[in-house]
Amino acid sequence: MYFGHPDPELMLGAKNAVETCLSVRPGEHVALISDEASRSVAASIAAAIEDRHAHYTGLLLEDFGPRPMTAAPPDVLEALETADVGAMCMKPQLGELGARMAIVRVVERRQIRYAHMVGVTPEIMQQGMRADYRLVDRLSDKLRERMRRAETLTVKTEAGTSFAAHFDRGLDWVKTSGLISPRYWSNLPAGEVFTTPATVDGTFVCDATAGDHFNGKYGDLQTTPLVLKIEGARLTGVDCARKDLEEEFWQYCHTDENSDRVGELAFGTNLGLSAMIGVLLQDEKFPGVHIAFGDPYGSQTHADWKSKTHVDVLTRNCDVWIDDDQIISKGHYHLDHLGLA
Repeated sequence: MYFGHPDPELMLGAKNAVETCLSVRPGEHVALISDEASRSVAASIAAAIEDRHAHYTGLLLEDFGPRPMTAAPPDVLEALETADVGAMCMKPQLGELGARMAIVRVVERRQIRYAHMVGVTPEIMQQGMRADYRLVDRLSDKLRERMRRAETLTVKTEAGTSFAAHFDRGLDWVKTSGLISPRYWSNLPAGEVFTTPATVDGTFVCDATAGDHFNGKYGDLQTTPLVLKIEGARLTGVDCARKDLEEEFWQYCHTDENSDRVGELAFGTNLGLSAMIGVLLQDEKFPGVHIAFGDPYGSQTHADWKSKTHVDVLTRNCDVWIDDDQIISKGHYHLDHLGLA
């Protein structure tokens, strides 16, 4: 599959993805998966792969059947079975999470370097994908170190978010800082440190974006926020001026017995971002803390439960305390508190 001529405006981000994040080496083979909506991004990544004197197999999802995908296309899975590196650029659609998870399972079993770029846009390639990922990696390491011995994380915002979380020391804090290894695949753009919390109690006001298909359907929720009540890491209430969104979110989070459970608590660590843009893939990397309901990515965190669903929710301008030490004020890290001044 030939994705087309690369856009010069996207090449700096594409080279960062291929050379810095995926560390593609001459002679390696990359499985490059895209859909029509992300074709310009795939074209730039393909060009960056060729610049590294590597090879790629291009796969366009629409060639294998209608969207949304009910299952991962066999040709895509077969390509990943023989590739040294994988990358997938696509716009998510309702009902496709299972297909994406099947693709990730092949990546994890084979332990290949893999970039998961679900929701990527040309704008993101010119912003989050131009970050200094070595600095993002240093910040992420410092946070992992602190959180492994922390007792409590407290998060507040002027919009009404106020919750406290505690942690299970038997579960891992996972770093997806953009420097991808065979052990951990990563979303790109990158910049997260996450775990599965033991408990979360309080209120989370989603006044930015929500994940899965909600981002594309409802966009930025700043003017119609979701107010989420959480007790014992379970969603107990949803309130929103948009009653259609309120009902749909509540139903989604009751798809199975763990869809209402907080499966992820994450720091955004991409210091190259200056503002949220209304696209979850990038906004969840913005400095702050967010959570997700549903699957805990147990293959990485070692949580022993699962869910068919996973939906992130973001809030703006966080104030964050690790125990009694405030490390984020209004979405800005106190780098000196983390030994990075």
